[in-house]
Amino acid sequence: MAFCNKCGAQLPDGANACPACGAPVEKSASAADMAQNIMNTTDATAEFDPSDIENNKILSLFAYLGILFLIPLLAAPNSKYARFHTNQGLVLFLADIILSVLMSIFMLIPVVGWVLVGIVGGILGIIFLVLMILGIVNAVTGKAKELPVIGKIKILK
Repeated sequence: MAFCNKCGAQLPDGANACPACGAPVEKSASAADMAQNIMNTTDATAEFDPSDIENNKILSLFAYLGILFLIPLLAAPNSKYARFHTNQGLVLFLADIILSVLMSIFMLIPVVGWVLVGIVGGILGIIFLVLMILGIVNAVTGKAKELPVIGKIKILK
């Protein structure tokens, strides 16, 4: 059941304008639309040399495995492809550390903090796992696609 933002009248399903005042109906984004927008990130694969991608696919997957982001950083310092994925993995790693510190602080609050850490920490943990898997899949399949939400952050140039 939807209502007009201008006059408050009930709107029939699929209405483009309010039958009472004629105001245009604003369509709210559905959860599926919002999820699609989050997952629609920049794909910069065309900017990389195909031989660089092919030679560093497997090495780049380590960038998403916590502190192992150091492996492609040190083993392929001249690879732009490996550096791209290393940056993505480093940002994910740092975000995970920040989350862990914040969760440790909230754990000091009896009961409320414990519940908050359990629920929010669990949800964010799943999100981090999904981002890690997306990064690994992108690295191994030869794509230089930014991770959702954190992909635009650049630490390594």
